[in-house]
Amino acid sequence: MIVCKKVRKEIVMANLVDKINAKHIRKDIPEIRVGDTVRVDVWVKEGKKERIQAFEGLVVGKKGGSVSETISVRKKSSGIGVVRIFPVNAPTIDKITVVRKGLVRRAKLNFIKGMRKEYKVKERNDSVKAA
Repeated sequence: MIVCKKVRKEIVMANLVDKINAKHIRKDIPEIRVGDTVRVDVWVKEGKKERIQAFEGLVVGKKGGSVSETISVRKKSSGIGVVRIFPVNAPTIDKITVVRKGLVRRAKLNFIKGMRKEYKVKERNDSVKAA
């Protein structure tokens, strides 16, 4: 009987953690996939002033889930590749906009870093679903 009580406490704690995590998940974030081109508007603090800075690039990876989900966004800035990792549910992110939906066949696009040419991503058409 003591073992059953411990198991019940663990189940209750797991439900409690899920309830707390559910409160922190943002509902205004669109569905983001690897290969999409996104614009992430981030609050940047410079001294006493705050402003929104846009970062637009290709989503090269997704990691985690629920509250701890992050996306890696890569863009070229003056000929140099820049990768930033954004926590999706962070309060510092003002909004995320999907500019272009891309179709790729990989879960992570880390091979882009070593390419000399620019990687071209095909456009994804959601009306036709692959069987």
